[in-house]
Amino acid sequence: MTRHAAVSAVLAHPSVKKNPKHWRDWREGRIPPDWQLISWVANENMLSRDDADHTRLRKLVSKAFTPRRVERLRERITALVRSLLDDMAASGGEVELKEALARPVPMTVTADLFGVAEPEDRAELARLIGLIMNQDTPPEVAGRTHLEVQAYLAGLVSAKRDEPGDDLTTALIQARSEDEDRLSESELVWTLILIIGAGFETTMNLIVNAVRALLTHPDQLRMVRSGEYSWDDVIEETLRWETSIQNVPLRYAAEDLEIEGVRIGAGEAILVGYGSAGRDPDRYGGTAHLFDITRADKTHLSFSHGPHYCLGANLARLELGIVLPMLFERFPRLSLAGGELEDLPSIVSGGVTALPVLLNQDEPAGAPAAG
Repeated sequence: MTRHAAVSAVLAHPSVKKNPKHWRDWREGRIPPDWQLISWVANENMLSRDDADHTRLRKLVSKAFTPRRVERLRERITALVRSLLDDMAASGGEVELKEALARPVPMTVTADLFGVAEPEDRAELARLIGLIMNQDTPPEVAGRTHLEVQAYLAGLVSAKRDEPGDDLTTALIQARSEDEDRLSESELVWTLILIIGAGFETTMNLIVNAVRALLTHPDQLRMVRSGEYSWDDVIEETLRWETSIQNVPLRYAAEDLEIEGVRIGAGEAILVGYGSAGRDPDRYGGTAHLFDITRADKTHLSFSHGPHYCLGANLARLELGIVLPMLFERFPRLSLAGGELEDLPSIVSGGVTALPVLLNQDEPAGAPAAG
């Protein structure tokens, strides 16, 4: 499904399910364990649950992922971004923005949230999530990663049981122990995989997409920096125009359906195109393909819709709302370094593999003239 109306209808339809038991090919054993999208299907978290079971999991996760806990991160994120910008300034005239800023911000925030303290553990977590998001991953690596990420996070759960902390992993363990609708051990591990993956990879690419959009639309950057439009306008238009999650595998028809004129047989899989829905001219008009912070309708489906709406939406917005103004205030002459940008090798993630930029820093007052 690619059109905005069709995607909206699929997300809200009671007979479109997330549990792969409704998928004929899955039930009949035609999906191999080393399929590149196996971790998107063979999991035990909210991504593959429906109805009362989904509500139970979401309620438990919501107890740990509160707005107060998210807001408490504001000062930490601000200090982190300031430090990373200092490092960028000291590194010279050209940096790769994804590695220098867009990756470490959500990686550090997510690791802090879940109590992953050691740098090598954070790097390993980022590596595993990256492999899950990358559909260029060879089948044998995809199958191995599916097992490795479960084992890694099971180890984190075990460590947090021994030494509880003020983090989401401990909160989820406590929810599992205390609530009558508690998480199973496997559900606990897979819930961590879902939230960590969503909190890290998606926000990283969203930061890159927003910066790239502004650097290729300098007139709109000027309107934001002048105060005519807000950073919130930038964030919402980026989510509409170039969301970091282009497609989410998978949903399944529990019965024969017809949605927006498309017939879907019972047991068939449905790929939902969030990225294409954001550029649908039927919804946004003839300029749907253009990045335009001045457009009146910047609504989007990038955080999904209905019962599966993203619990981490406020955290993603908070991170971008801190990163973007601090970046462009520190480096007002920031520009692309040139060269062709390479798209991510993924049908899930939207973005580029790297974003080289020129800082174009002004020389400090009193500095000797060059030459």
